Amino acid sequence: MSVRLLFSLTVLAGAASALCSSAIAASVVAKAASPNAWVEASNRHTAIVLEAQARFSPENASDSGLAQYDGLATDLGPKITERYVAALAQTRGKLQLRLAAEKDERIAQDLQILIHAVDQEITGTRLDAKYTLPWIDVPQMVFGSMQGLLQEQRPAARRAKALERLQRYVGQFPGSTSITEQAKARFTEKIGQRGLAGPVRLQVEQSLENVPTYIAGIRKLFADMKIDGAGPALDALEQQLNDYAAWERKVVLPLSRTDFRMAPELYAFRLQQVGIDIAPQALIERAEVAYMETRAAMQALAPVVATRLQLKGIDGSDYRQVLRALKSDSIPNDQLEAHYKGVNTELEQRIVQQRVVDLPQRAMTMRLASAAESAALPAPHMRPPPLIGNNGEHGQFVLPVSNPAAQGKGEAYDDFNFAGAAWTLSAHEGRPGHELQFSAMVERGVSQARSLYAFNSVNVEGWALYAEAEMIPYEPVEGQFIALQFRMLRAARAMLDPMLNLGQITREEAGRILTDEVMLSKAMARSELDRYTFKMPGQAGSYFYGYTRILQLRAETELALGARFDRLAFNNFLLGQGLLPPDLLAKAVREQFIPAQRATQTGR
Repeated sequence: MSVRLLFSLTVLAGAASALCSSAIAASVVAKAASPNAWVEASNRHTAIVLEAQARFSPENASDSGLAQYDGLATDLGPKITERYVAALAQTRGKLQLRLAAEKDERIAQDLQILIHAVDQEITGTRLDAKYTLPWIDVPQMVFGSMQGLLQEQRPAARRAKALERLQRYVGQFPGSTSITEQAKARFTEKIGQRGLAGPVRLQVEQSLENVPTYIAGIRKLFADMKIDGAGPALDALEQQLNDYAAWERKVVLPLSRTDFRMAPELYAFRLQQVGIDIAPQALIERAEVAYMETRAAMQALAPVVATRLQLKGIDGSDYRQVLRALKSDSIPNDQLEAHYKGVNTELEQRIVQQRVVDLPQRAMTMRLASAAESAALPAPHMRPPPLIGNNGEHGQFVLPVSNPAAQGKGEAYDDFNFAGAAWTLSAHEGRPGHELQFSAMVERGVSQARSLYAFNSVNVEGWALYAEAEMIPYEPVEGQFIALQFRMLRAARAMLDPMLNLGQITREEAGRILTDEVMLSKAMARSELDRYTFKMPGQAGSYFYGYTRILQLRAETELALGARFDRLAFNNFLLGQGLLPPDLLAKAVREQFIPAQRATQTGR
């Protein structure tokens, strides 16, 4: 089985439910007369994909909101790849039959989305099996799994099921086998097979360094949520994870590789999987132009920032000097959350005043990351709400303050803890960015096919970068300046990720660009390089590419509607489409939004 199916730290988690099928069917009957009846009907089809995947990775189903999977654990048993691919192939056949009989164009499109998602999962699973030894970072997986379930927003009855899941992980639940023993067996049985590459050595070394952090983080989650009776299983987990680390040092490290580049076929698939549908070299060339233009815009704005903020000893002749001066006025960690929440409030007021997009009538959640969270994902991120069976749970904007994975040094960031940074990060991770995008799917009603299986980073990250751009005119000058810095970073990502993976640049030179030109801290630059080379190769270019696709669609729409263009209506429409890939999103705008706007304007 592809490790992509295991618990993910990205915003998407696959889900499934046999019980969900009958529940959704009943819901369709009950709501047949409602405006969203087609969504309910579509969800019946999605349920069979959800069910197929949940048999292998129930944690993802649980994280998406299906409580019946809360106590279950990942299947890493023998012939897992063959069994998983067979289950998906059977599911695909069922979807094809349903598509042939479907008359509703919207539901047919959702069926096509589901079939494409299943095809992608089958392809990815087979490519992983063809090219890589199946090493799994079990400590990180278990921490991520427990963090997903042990949240304050989860009902107490659901949180209590974490004990059963933990017991299954350590083999104390009847009929279960330790997850570490299963992971060892799957790796060991593939050793010696020709063409299979081991994991990147640096990735394994970081995993080993983080084992104590993950163990402490898991114990803290159980203590904070007051889960009784977990002591014996937690003790067993600690022993098993330490034994797993010892096994990794003995068996995995010698088979690891220093050359992070993956097989070209596999990297090409990674780009396709996140939604980048142009050749890597074309992406590099577009990003190079944007990188230079954005850097020039920063340089043009630097003297204005230096003058307005009266930065001592800074004349603004070099944007790097201005950036260093802004970063030097850091916000203490114990004041950081309050500062960001204040910025979030101001952004929301300006979103409403400027009619950027409609907002939920509730406050946004923002918090600092724990040490274990920072080790697992050492970058600002939005933890999404359950997209199925949501009972009022909200997404959370999570901000790390250090990088525990930085070769054990615990290097501190200086990229997020100063006033100018709070504006663009809040717009990206909060509102009108990720938090609003996922809230809209939950609160406005989007089919599960479009929220779970249409998922692509080009849409998700493109929207968040577009959201940043929408707010730049309404931010103070230092916020505008840092927004440009982070836009330059997204262009740098779209250059450096493919250049590194195609062997066109070294990790050292890429690091120099990130620290000396983009002006990232060493901790963040290290995190970025890890991302490009082994954590999520291919994904980093999705920000820039997605942003350019939305900008192109916005320009096309404005030209088509002229003075009749309504930004509020356009942005609301984009959010209402869920996570459609760029081509389908453009099709919806051309065939639905533009004609509807013309008709509305004509009818006035």
